[in-house]
Amino acid sequence: MPGTKSKNRHVHGRSPPSYSNTVSGQPGAPRRDRLRELLDAVIDADNSDVADMARNSFASEFHFSRQVSRLTGEPPAALRRRVMLERAAWRLQCGEGVTAVAADEGWSSSEVFSRAFRRAYGVPPSRAADVDFWLDAPNGLHFHPPESLWLRRAGEGEPPEVSQLMVSHDVADTEYLIDRAAALTEELWARPLAPGQVVLEWDGEESSVGAVLGAIVWSKHVWLASIEGRDQPVRAALRSAAELADDHRSVSARWTSMVADYSERGRLADTVIDALCDPPESFQLYGIVAHVLTYSAHRRGLARAMLGRLGVPTTWGDPLDWMRGN
Repeated sequence: MPGTKSKNRHVHGRSPPSYSNTVSGQPGAPRRDRLRELLDAVIDADNSDVADMARNSFASEFHFSRQVSRLTGEPPAALRRRVMLERAAWRLQCGEGVTAVAADEGWSSSEVFSRAFRRAYGVPPSRAADVDFWLDAPNGLHFHPPESLWLRRAGEGEPPEVSQLMVSHDVADTEYLIDRAAALTEELWARPLAPGQVVLEWDGEESSVGAVLGAIVWSKHVWLASIEGRDQPVRAALRSAAELADDHRSVSARWTSMVADYSERGRLADTVIDALCDPPESFQLYGIVAHVLTYSAHRRGLARAMLGRLGVPTTWGDPLDWMRGN
């Protein structure tokens, strides 16, 4: 985009929803996002026309135009022009002058810019404060201040719930860590790397990788027993990574289904009076979910640090990375 000095651009909103590309579980380069590469070429300050955009993305002009049009529903020149106008409108709303904005955004003169602005917004630049700087777009893609893009969610359906996203990520990340820990010998799996380490006093000491990961799985068993009206489960001794992985698959399927079911029925505010506690306590379901996710995230962080000390590299566990691959 003319006038853009920084290359630090971002697309916000509903991007193609996993972890960065990995080989045998090793952290690697992020998965290639061709649409993002094309959009960067379209709005790059150094690309004044479609030929420049194509060269920047290592494609022929014909192939580049066809790709952008197919993926966005808008030819690259039209997309660039619209985003430039949206950015110009925002800058005018911030109090910048017409002449400076027109020059920075690539128009040959303020008169040419004013005509383009009036055609797009129905008012002259002097009335930019009266309009929404987002223009109609066939793809929901818009300028986002100060120098980003925003992809508006398509469709009229219900938006994805953050709770469901976090539950799914927690399950996937725990599975990933147990899988990475399977590379450890039995001795390293049970080695007390952090003697005296206690996350929650009623869960006892968690000094080894096996103990920390086991506590993540155990926590779901305990809370599901309260919600489903089952007896307090018996906590197993330290198990192998393979045994823990099997248990995790089973309990996480029940846990995910429970959260989805109560969420769909609008009942996450229901209260469980937990007779397994001494004395009995009351817990709302969304509070239970928040509790499990909070301490699972903490333990996953501990497990990552401990695995690193044992020479087993892992990804960062960022939900944004996870979403990119799913």
